[in-house]
Amino acid sequence: MAIAERFEAKLAIIVLGTTLALLSCVAAESTDHRRGLSGAGSNVFDVTCYGAKADGHKDNVQAFMKAWVAACKSGGPAKLLIPKGTFVTGPVVFAGPCKGFMTVEVQGTIQATSDVSEYSSPEWFSFENLNGLLLTGGGTFDGQGATVWKYNDCKQNSNCQLLPSSIKFYSVNNAEICSITSLNSKAFHTHVVNCQNFTAHDLNIIAPSNSPNTDGMHISRSSLVTVSNTKIGTGDDCISIGQGTTHVTISNVTCGPGHGISVGSLGKYNNEKDVSGIRVTHCTFNSTTNGVRIKTWPGSPPSQASDISFEDIIMDSVKNPIVIDQKYGSHKSAPSKVKISNVRYKNIRGTSTSPVAVSLGCSSLVPCTGVQLTDIDLQYKAIGGKDKSISSSCLNAKITCGGKQNPAACDT
Repeated sequence: MAIAERFEAKLAIIVLGTTLALLSCVAAESTDHRRGLSGAGSNVFDVTCYGAKADGHKDNVQAFMKAWVAACKSGGPAKLLIPKGTFVTGPVVFAGPCKGFMTVEVQGTIQATSDVSEYSSPEWFSFENLNGLLLTGGGTFDGQGATVWKYNDCKQNSNCQLLPSSIKFYSVNNAEICSITSLNSKAFHTHVVNCQNFTAHDLNIIAPSNSPNTDGMHISRSSLVTVSNTKIGTGDDCISIGQGTTHVTISNVTCGPGHGISVGSLGKYNNEKDVSGIRVTHCTFNSTTNGVRIKTWPGSPPSQASDISFEDIIMDSVKNPIVIDQKYGSHKSAPSKVKISNVRYKNIRGTSTSPVAVSLGCSSLVPCTGVQLTDIDLQYKAIGGKDKSISSSCLNAKITCGGKQNPAACDT
């Protein structure tokens, strides 16, 4: 009899615990709905109420997807909440269209699975076909890249298959991404494709300097994109701007380590769209291999990159502060057909670890035109040796200059 009573008591405790957990989920949704936290007036969908466990082991992909579908179909503004703790998950797709504005609040750490065979598509988290998104919360996306970087062969193979990006935004319009850390992505940290009116700010993007193809943010076929107040340190470009991108503003970004902020590479594939309206301002580069760069492939199909400005830039021990490279990524002898025009460099100052601080190597077939250099002041900072004079190198570039020019401008 005593055994039966103890069993009934334990069963009652389990039932009570389950009931309290369910009630707490409902209460949390009701409370946040009244308070309007991180998305005023939103219903809240906590992933733990759909089976997610913050134990650092369980693959929570099904719980995440169930919570997303419920939020997306809820009929109004909704918030998907990932609370504090470490949640492991494989590839996740948060797809729309949804019935209201969506907020994803990441308070904890989301950790990627490391078995790349699980990733049938080259991204870990994918936000798709959404109009109205806020991704925020102060949490971390940990891509676990160190476990798989050894499989990246892109240095030896220009047609390599990239490892999964951590967060991809595809056809996401009217979006804001802020107060998120991206750590050790397998490939790109963030990938913005076919998006309109996309704002990213106050991000922290981190990977070692030797991590391959870990661009902080790659933007392509998108317009009205703003990136600001963000720290990026990676093994590749801090920000790269691909084909079909227009009206991008990048400001108050600290880059380093990494390969700088690049327009390109452009011209690798057929039928690429033009790039225009790119503004990079008030950015700082610390010990990067490049500063501000435009890069196109030789032997490329025709396209254009125009109306690009780099202004109020600080270079601190940067190997190649100002670069146009139209022979990027290949040993082909045919010149690039990407026409570069109306590029403005203004108030760029600091130190170069290379004696050639300004390198403008343009195409012999379509020379660069409308290149302006105004108030350039770069000092040579030799590493392990005596300081030497600093210089510029220019090829097939039509340049006008104004204000201070150190190094002396090319004689074109």
